[in-house]
Amino acid sequence: MAKRKNEEAWAEAKKRCRLNQAEIKMAKELGMTPKSLIKNIPSSKQQWKAPVKIWIRDLYEERFGKTLTVKPALNQNTNTKQKREEKPVISKFWDDEELPF
Repeated sequence: MAKRKNEEAWAEAKKRCRLNQAEIKMAKELGMTPKSLIKNIPSSKQQWKAPVKIWIRDLYEERFGKTLTVKPALNQNTNTKQKREEKPVISKFWDDEELPF
């Protein structure tokens, strides 16, 4: 039950801080908790404060010297469209002289 509660807390932090999976992974590697991320969301009076997304990336880069990236997953719709476009056109296989009609 505690594991499920922890997953829900990370999901809420991801939603409220507008993070993606790579940024969640960076925060976990830095030892942050979902509560600490939510607490560091800048208010309208804290314009000097960076958004949580940028803050995590800066801390991770400072500590590890690099940032993580996420490769976008292709949807099945995208794959089917690509397959349709890859089908050869008949004119590539037939010369004008060899047409049967």
